[in-house]
Amino acid sequence: MSVAPMTQDGSAARDARPAAPATVAELVGQTLASLGIDRCFGVVGSGNFEVTNALRAAGVEYIATRHEGGAATMADAYARVTGKPALVSVHQGCGLTNATTGIGEAAKSRTPLIILAAESAPEAVHSNFAMDQDALARSVQAVPERVHSAATAVTDTLRAYRTAANERRTVVLNLPLNVQAQPAPTSAVQPTVPAALPLRPAREAAHELADLIAEARHPVFVAGRGGRGARSEILALAEHSGALVATSAVAKGLFNGQDFDLGISGGFSSPLAAELISGADLIVGFGCALNMWTMRHGRLIGNDTRVVQVDLDDAALGAHRPIDLGVQGDCAATAADTLELLAASGPARTGYRTAAVASRIAGGIRWRDTAHQDAGGNGRIDPRTLTAALDDILPAERIVAVDSGNFMGYPSQYLSVPDEEGFCFTQAFQSIGLGLPTAIGAALARPDRMPVLGTGDGGFHMSIAELDTAVRLRLPLVCIVYNDAAYGAEVHHFGIDDPAADMSTVTFPDTDFAALGRGFGADGITVRELGDLAQVEAWLAGDPERPLVIDAKVVSDGGAWWLAEAFQGH
Repeated sequence: MSVAPMTQDGSAARDARPAAPATVAELVGQTLASLGIDRCFGVVGSGNFEVTNALRAAGVEYIATRHEGGAATMADAYARVTGKPALVSVHQGCGLTNATTGIGEAAKSRTPLIILAAESAPEAVHSNFAMDQDALARSVQAVPERVHSAATAVTDTLRAYRTAANERRTVVLNLPLNVQAQPAPTSAVQPTVPAALPLRPAREAAHELADLIAEARHPVFVAGRGGRGARSEILALAEHSGALVATSAVAKGLFNGQDFDLGISGGFSSPLAAELISGADLIVGFGCALNMWTMRHGRLIGNDTRVVQVDLDDAALGAHRPIDLGVQGDCAATAADTLELLAASGPARTGYRTAAVASRIAGGIRWRDTAHQDAGGNGRIDPRTLTAALDDILPAERIVAVDSGNFMGYPSQYLSVPDEEGFCFTQAFQSIGLGLPTAIGAALARPDRMPVLGTGDGGFHMSIAELDTAVRLRLPLVCIVYNDAAYGAEVHHFGIDDPAADMSTVTFPDTDFAALGRGFGADGITVRELGDLAQVEAWLAGDPERPLVIDAKVVSDGGAWWLAEAFQGH
């Protein structure tokens, strides 16, 4: 027995096998559905009404968001977690500009995403919606494409999908209004896109990498977003080589359960992780940019440390820092080929994987293992104490999304996740306000896990309209609002430079986020001390079907160390 797809209000979606398309708008919608697009996020206006309904008629679930920026970020998160292209539908002109920050975040993160953007007809030069949509896409590093005519509609759509899926790019597919209305051709190209085969490294490059690993006494492998599909291959190479393993923030959880896992490398590194990474004589980045975040502006790299970078994109090799070897190739294939060469030349080595190092990692690699003096009091809770307690209370099967800001290290490091699919980190554009839609998109990608959001008061204010979307979707989303009534990063950064600086532009009256949450139809509580978290336990016991907003009145931390690291690069 088959079950029809359901829409967000619980009604059955339309027949997944619609009638032959009458217009190009319907043809494009059916083509995208036939390629495997299963969800579309967006805000419907006159320009994208027909194509969105065509998608729904073809069986694509449509998620109506409150703002196009939220739609783009939800789709970005959904694609990151599922690993397949997602779709956004927006109105021409202002609908696209509203989505631009989310598009930029996705593009900079190489998320396979298609923005289906209505577009004013070329002759409508005086339309209120007329603009250069191609230039806008390029300006945030997305790829502009267009449906040019009825005759080319399918091949134009296939080209956009292939770029998104096989090249992992964010594509803005413009759909002019005059083209949308054209009659669909009676016959069209069969919409198929073969999957891209893994790119194997050059044999010479694999030999050079094998030689460097063989010479190293204390190797460390750092996996980034590009290494997420190569866990077993990287671990096999690390075990044979005696290498410790770590991840960039976006790949948190990839090596969970491994005795020699250091966790996140970079600004979020625990003191022990930073010490051990700094002691490496070889660092190999697998699908990892090795940028200022992951390497703390290079301070995690010793003076005599050799650096290798493995990436599919040749332009990424050495883009952020000098490297001794750049290997263009798929991370899994590169690790496997290198292991084959090393295994043929000699037995596995202990390297950095000594019993003493294992013991230190077991007892002190987590931030929770690092003692802190609780700074709470006077009606405000220490964010470290708060987050560690929530880590114990919330279900282990969770998916954590983190907004940007001074608070961000607390949920990133104190909240554990089951694996790399349990952490969604949209930080490539460094925009606050993306956390809530990120959490919603991630929740839809993994409905088997409890979604948890870590956000600041500033970011939550920016995106709070999407709390309505979470309520409509009946998501049991835990929203932890680290509320210090300020843009904390700016307060601490400029306050350090000038203690007498006027901070009135970045400080605000306190907000009752618990009340705001209840106003949207969510549950809301205020937390000022550990005892208040009993309300979270009671909420969990009730098998919730709506979000919980935790207004955590946190004490100022005097400026988080990871933001101090960040501002050095700006």
